Amino acid sequence: MIKAEGLSKRYGPLTAVDGISFKVEPGEVLGFLGPNGAGKTTTMRMFAGFVPPSAGYAEICGFRVDQHPIEAKTRLGYLPEGAPVYGEMTPWEFLDFCAAVRGFSGSERQERVGAAVERLNLESVRDRRIETLSKGFKRRVGLAQAILHDPPVLILDEPTDGLDPNQKHEVRELIAAMSANKIIVISTHILEEVDAVCNRAIIIAAGRIVADETPEKLIQRSRYHNAVTIRFRDLDDLNAAAEALRALSAVAEVEIDRQGRRLTALPRDQALILSSVDELVNARGWDIEQLQLESGRLDEVFRRITTGEAL
Repeated sequence: MIKAEGLSKRYGPLTAVDGISFKVEPGEVLGFLGPNGAGKTTTMRMFAGFVPPSAGYAEICGFRVDQHPIEAKTRLGYLPEGAPVYGEMTPWEFLDFCAAVRGFSGSERQERVGAAVERLNLESVRDRRIETLSKGFKRRVGLAQAILHDPPVLILDEPTDGLDPNQKHEVRELIAAMSANKIIVISTHILEEVDAVCNRAIIIAAGRIVADETPEKLIQRSRYHNAVTIRFRDLDDLNAAAEALRALSAVAEVEIDRQGRRLTALPRDQALILSSVDELVNARGWDIEQLQLESGRLDEVFRRITTGEAL
């Protein structure tokens, strides 16, 4: 497993990370979330050994990063923020260099590089200078070096940043395929990444952990959990329809989207209101296009947790 124990980082009067503790077991894909400046990247850099902690420690597969840095880093694949690479090299040359640094030689070195190029679909650009590549391809080169040595732990800082939707899907599929026998930590502020690939989420704000749950449980904390959205085909008076919905005992509030011809009924205490809303629609004879039960909105939960609003 990997573990943070009382991990802190201070820069003079500024505390970037404030005594956080957590552990991640094999098979977990952890989304490490927080707004910009929350301490996500600093935490990842302490795990990678790039930044020494001011207090506490990080541990990778039983090795403390501060006491056994070589043993810890050998077991880690790290994609830093921005995926820094040597622009004058080609992807093949860069990955070959990384393989040599990792201690591989001969045919095994070539096999490792070839496998990484194939897994990240870099064949078409393998012999082009990295500085000429798109941001998406540069990101994939950075991810290729992280998996080159098949480490048991992957720490990925914004792994899909700059990728188009198809490339994002490919990377997510790769992460899902590797997750069965690896520990994977994804540091991100992109909430769709958590919903797409993670089975656990830690949210930090101002350097402290403010939530540690599954994505499903986080979504259930949303005020939109069990809400019902109605999209009307044609309706003259949305206000009157909203008042009819508010009259239902289990409905706490109704939001009106005039441009989209939608009403969203928010439940009181997350009650199940779908059947009563459906009965009202039929009783009033409303002409609707869609009646949708909402699971919740992770972005709303994230915003309220990180700003200190009550849930």
